[in-house]
Amino acid sequence: MANSTSANLKLTVQATGENSGTWGQITNTNLLILEQAIGGFQSVAITSGATLTFSNGALSNGKNAVLKLVGTIGGAVNVTIPDSIEKTFIVDNATTGAYTVTFKTTSGSGVTWAAADKGTKMVYSDGTNVVDTAFTDLSSDFSPQLSADLDANGKNITIDTATGIIDENGNEQLKFVTTGSAVNEFQLTNAATGNAPALAVTGGDTNIDLNLTPKGIGRATFNGQGKIQSVAEKVTTAAIAATGTIQYDVLTQAVLNYTTDAGANWTLNIRGDGSNSLDSIMDSGESITIAHIVKQGSTPYYNSAVTVDGSSITPEWQGGTTPAAGNASSLDVYTYTIIKTGSATFTALAAQTQFA
Repeated sequence: MANSTSANLKLTVQATGENSGTWGQITNTNLLILEQAIGGFQSVAITSGATLTFSNGALSNGKNAVLKLVGTIGGAVNVTIPDSIEKTFIVDNATTGAYTVTFKTTSGSGVTWAAADKGTKMVYSDGTNVVDTAFTDLSSDFSPQLSADLDANGKNITIDTATGIIDENGNEQLKFVTTGSAVNEFQLTNAATGNAPALAVTGGDTNIDLNLTPKGIGRATFNGQGKIQSVAEKVTTAAIAATGTIQYDVLTQAVLNYTTDAGANWTLNIRGDGSNSLDSIMDSGESITIAHIVKQGSTPYYNSAVTVDGSSITPEWQGGTTPAAGNASSLDVYTYTIIKTGSATFTALAAQTQFA
């Protein structure tokens, strides 16, 4: 019986008793063809297209596992393999020139790279046509899609700093920023019926703060009812004597503590800060409460006028009486609740309390 040839890789199939003296050489060639099909790489110039070869009993460019298509193309080109070949290929379109490249069988329609697509595809020939497996090069695919849920299988997902998740319209939705040698992180926990999902801080440190930082003068808004177990307010302490016009920046602190004896009656101007008015950071129907601690010496003074964003306002004082003096050798604590009732319109509820 004479030798025959396999259908796909064109290996020499030796008959019993044939090829005396050359059996080893033929077998070695078959093994090299198998190696080529499993892990072989071939760069193929396709300036004007190409037909890949599958020679009987010999190494051939079409038998390689990985094909890199190169060259400058001046129009749409085809890379063709014979009909009846059944084989898988990894094909890298590394050509230059904005034209389509089609990898196909002689009679099939094949798989086409768009003019701007210079990526890698895994394709297979079923003996009639070349088909795209959809296992694409993710670095070249600008919109890869999952056909099922992504299971990390106990592994981490690595995200580069300043990158994140975008929505279906391509807009930023969540961005991650890395910190070198980070040991603390967020933990998100879902919940069963009747329980609340949780956002927690975990990590290597024993006590870990949670920072929520709006941009610019933006605010953190919590909708619905709230429950706070404890809260700490920012206190600014300064060795300053109350006198003249004092600028109270509500964006900087909730309590302003002056530790030097007051030197004269003063006007308190309440504002956002040096760049933002109180009116610009509050909506109508909102209130803010602040405190001013003033140290008094043997000759006391008092807050004789209040302005908001530089405009005079007459507070409603606790007890119905406007203070006309301070309290000697004491700490006078002034509290102000400012309610915005309209555009640049405010109601102020104020109190003076002596501590000694």
